[in-house]
Amino acid sequence: MSRKIEFVSNYSDLSTNQGFQFEFYCDRCGSGFRTHFKPSVTGRVSGLLDAAGSIFGGIMNSAADMGERVRSATWEKAHDEAFEEACLELRADFIQCPRCQSWVCRKGCWNNKKGLCKECAPDLGVEMAAAQASKSVEEVWAHAKMAEEDKKLGTEVWREGIRATCPNCEAPLASNAKFCPECGAQLKVKDQCPSCGSKISPGNKFCPECGEKI
Repeated sequence: MSRKIEFVSNYSDLSTNQGFQFEFYCDRCGSGFRTHFKPSVTGRVSGLLDAAGSIFGGIMNSAADMGERVRSATWEKAHDEAFEEACLELRADFIQCPRCQSWVCRKGCWNNKKGLCKECAPDLGVEMAAAQASKSVEEVWAHAKMAEEDKKLGTEVWREGIRATCPNCEAPLASNAKFCPECGAQLKVKDQCPSCGSKISPGNKFCPECGEKI
């Protein structure tokens, strides 16, 4: 029974008829290693026979056909051996996460303390630093100075019930105005008695506390 060839998923085969070369990369960060190009003897022989066949024809064409058959078998065998050798050479630089099954680089994407890749078990120090930086950015935006035309939209007037359109003509309102710029309708409804300061309901003509006319 022939020997099984163990393989991984995180590689690219760059081999040609002239030789063998492979790239192994990290599934998480994409970095990796490329093996040195290993020339193929059978590929060079087949290439010479193909060239001779195209020049001389006849019997040399038969030789080229034979060279192709030799290459098909011998090259594939050499390719398998080169691939096995490349896997063994770079195995120490990668490890498979038992949780997500990804192949990751030991250098930057493996959490030795947890025995998992950093996608499944991130470094807490890195995550804390990232969270702090993100929070700082949020605070910068939250406390950024408002433009002059937007100051009337500050938190001190949010409870006033700012309207987006005029209740009379339905024109859009670009600012927290007191009167509609299109029809002049009053936008701010008084909710306090000007005399005693008591809260009054919309539509009241007199203050329910002191009787002041609204």
